[in-house]
Amino acid sequence: MSERVHRSVMNIKVGMLFYMLSLCLAFFSRKIFLDCLGAEFIGLTGMLMNIMSFLSVAELGIGTSIVYFLYKPLQEDNHQKINEVMSMLAFLYRCIGLVILGGGIVVSVFFPLWFSSLTTGLPLVYFAFYAFLLSSVSGYVFNYKQLLVSANQKQYLVNAYFQTIGIMQSITQMALAYYYRNLWLWVVVGLVYTVIGIITFNIRIRQLYPWLRVDLKEGRQNLKRYPEVLRKTRQVFVQKIKDFILYRSDELLVGIFVSVTQVAFYGNYTIITSKFNYLINILSDGMNAGVGNLIAEGNDQNTMKVFWEMTAVRFLIVGIVVFGLLLFLQPFIVCWFGVQYRLSDIIVYLLVFNIFIFLSRGVVEMFISAHGLFSDVWAAWTELALNLTITLCLAPFYGIVGILLGKILSVFFIAIFWKPYFLFSKGLKKRVSVYWRGMFPYYTIFLLFTILTLLLRQIVIEPEATTLPRLACYAIITYTPLILLYFLALSTATRGMKYFIARKPAIYNKMKILTKKGS
Repeated sequence: MSERVHRSVMNIKVGMLFYMLSLCLAFFSRKIFLDCLGAEFIGLTGMLMNIMSFLSVAELGIGTSIVYFLYKPLQEDNHQKINEVMSMLAFLYRCIGLVILGGGIVVSVFFPLWFSSLTTGLPLVYFAFYAFLLSSVSGYVFNYKQLLVSANQKQYLVNAYFQTIGIMQSITQMALAYYYRNLWLWVVVGLVYTVIGIITFNIRIRQLYPWLRVDLKEGRQNLKRYPEVLRKTRQVFVQKIKDFILYRSDELLVGIFVSVTQVAFYGNYTIITSKFNYLINILSDGMNAGVGNLIAEGNDQNTMKVFWEMTAVRFLIVGIVVFGLLLFLQPFIVCWFGVQYRLSDIIVYLLVFNIFIFLSRGVVEMFISAHGLFSDVWAAWTELALNLTITLCLAPFYGIVGILLGKILSVFFIAIFWKPYFLFSKGLKKRVSVYWRGMFPYYTIFLLFTILTLLLRQIVIEPEATTLPRLACYAIITYTPLILLYFLALSTATRGMKYFIARKPAIYNKMKILTKKGS
């Protein structure tokens, strides 16, 4: 096994471990926080975190641009060049931290207009926001070195440290919320664990890269030596704004157009879907640097083979996520939180369809980023303009449905049609028809199994799965065979899955026997 593949596998294994831990913990913590702290406070924290996400747009895509310039010196083990790039990153992130701090102070001036009616009171709103703000600024000032670790295909170290800190924080907050029901204490715990995470992670970085020397003054001067960084940053900036509005502003928009309490209701759904999104991101984070190194090698045939392998794996996992959400999301919300927290089916369908678009485009986006193709700024502007226009027109009348329609209608055509064309014509240097011939069986199989999933939900799950134990039983009975059939269909009809299975000869030989018997 090559070093690139070994590190990618390690990233995925560690990511999956923490994914399972955080997934289990999230359900319990959400229930305890809602019961002990109240839906209003949970909705408030969701809105404040969305505001912080908006302020983080000041990052401008600098991290994405810098990582692109780290692949080659890391491959060549050029410490001097790495120090130059990291010094530049440290200087830029220090500036970003100051901009976010200033922006947060300005935004907080408007809190009396936005939150004056909350029963929690404005002092708590300001205290929570400034705690979140301080945590965010500290991350830019002190934790920028995690980009070096990620570019070096050691994302598993980042996951191990920060996910462990996150789990410890959640457990502590759950215990204190259950026994004391103190909103202020919940915020303080988050701030304390941020400090702990910064200290422990930077100690590990000094052990891992003892030769790393960061000079802020030199970093400022290096900006003149690397004009391409700022050029690519300007291109990525629009993508970052668009991604925030499309994928990270849900709770903020719900709070504006519906109510703060509905933020908590909608958050019950998004906390589940975000965990599944995180599952996909584990794969992306684990393989991003590997794809960059693969393209740097210049082997076109191997690049295309890996592209189809990753597409097959991505569609397998997208099927696992989407089919699971369609079958069990509504019953789970009712059984776990209560029927009073249930939203309409149309919201669930739109939410899942939006997730499908976001997740299925991932491999194309990964290869675009690895090629450094950020010049299609017009596409991001178009998505952004359409999203704002549609959301502002529909959200006041249709609420959450209007917000989700704004996301879907603005991104669908560019994500599904333009981005593949852009990658194949500018990056892979192939006709886009090659892409569509390869993708046709994936979309066909996925559509057929989606229809089957909806039938299963209507006929079996909704009438029978009325409690958590019954839901678990029916999940085993219906979901497991469904996914196995889906995997078998992908293995039979797509070359990408055949490439992937061929990496495991024992599985490959068994699959050949099964397909022969089936025919």
